[in-house]
Amino acid sequence: MSTAPPENRFYRFENALRERVLERLRGFDLEVAPREGKAAAVAVVIIEGDDGNACFLLTRRATRLRAHAGQWALPGGRVDPGETFEQTALRELEEELGIDLDASAVLGRLDDFATRSGYVITPVVVWAGAGCKPTPNPDEVAEVYRVPLADLDAPEVPELRRIPESDRPVISIPLVGTHIHAPTAAVLFQFREVAIHGRDTRVSHYEQPVFAWK
Repeated sequence: MSTAPPENRFYRFENALRERVLERLRGFDLEVAPREGKAAAVAVVIIEGDDGNACFLLTRRATRLRAHAGQWALPGGRVDPGETFEQTALRELEEELGIDLDASAVLGRLDDFATRSGYVITPVVVWAGAGCKPTPNPDEVAEVYRVPLADLDAPEVPELRRIPESDRPVISIPLVGTHIHAPTAAVLFQFREVAIHGRDTRVSHYEQPVFAWK
């Protein structure tokens, strides 16, 4: 297994990174959750930053949405009848951020994550080609950030805490001047561990904060 890169190292947005992520996801033994909840998929999008370094896309949901308004999230939504998880992730990416990619952009999947609100989320890792520019749909997305992959290597990632409502640790990641909570934090942490560093790390045992349970 590979080890974490030196602190403050950035990841260049180049084909070598794409191939490394692709290889690690192909070799990862997926953990599939029982399909008792509503099926959803999210896109973990690797995209080029203005400085040529690799980033991922993080959004803040529009405040007018009926569910989880204003929360930090990855592009995604419910799986429509007849869709694969990959198709859902790509469709939602186009609907939310105007990025239209085909199936060749999909690098692989991460473990399912069952949420307190009754969803089973399937994360799909996607490579956005050079020159892709997100154009947020204001009906769904209030803000979008291109966050350097290197930010996931900060020594405080992840942060864990205990709450009286659960015996499971609540996971969060400090990003963009705030704290990102599960399920997004859990997905991003596993993305770092598996796709970037090649470590078979599981995240299904991590808890969400109480405000995200509904």
